[in-house]
Amino acid sequence: MEMSRLIAVLLMVLEWTRPGLPSPLRPICDPRVLDHFIKEARDTEAAMRACREGCGIAEPLTLPLTSVDFSVWEKKNVQEQAREVQAGLSLLGQAISAVRASVTNSALHSLIESSYNNIRSIGQVLTSLNIQEVTSSPGGSEDTWRVSTMSELFRVHTNFLRGKVRLLLSSAPACNQDSS
Repeated sequence: MEMSRLIAVLLMVLEWTRPGLPSPLRPICDPRVLDHFIKEARDTEAAMRACREGCGIAEPLTLPLTSVDFSVWEKKNVQEQAREVQAGLSLLGQAISAVRASVTNSALHSLIESSYNNIRSIGQVLTSLNIQEVTSSPGGSEDTWRVSTMSELFRVHTNFLRGKVRLLLSSAPACNQDSS
């Protein structure tokens, strides 16, 4: 009898400690998360402005426009806003990836690598908010412009995070469920 109780307790403990199904990603709604990414983007932008050699771009890069017409933005549904942000993040990721190989300064290379990883992390934040990744097609309808310096690239990066990404995150349905 004592042995059966021990086995029952052991089975209960094993049941509690066994790995279960992975829990769904919890929404990341804290604005300080985005603030951290913006701060790092500003630091990289400042470093690129101060860079004098070894930080050129071989050919112009296509980036998203960062300006926001609020009346147009507010008329878009969340999926349209998400598509625009995802397409912009994709362009930024491609551009940052392209310049990674051309930088010879190890400190700048580290900042660029961090910026690339942050773009990917922001994508994961969007996923946590049930904003699915959108693959942009070449020649898509996104508004873009071309830059020819790393300083411009990282200024666009900072402004994109401060503008469209912040607007999308602040209105994400997963973050506004408790307020109703």
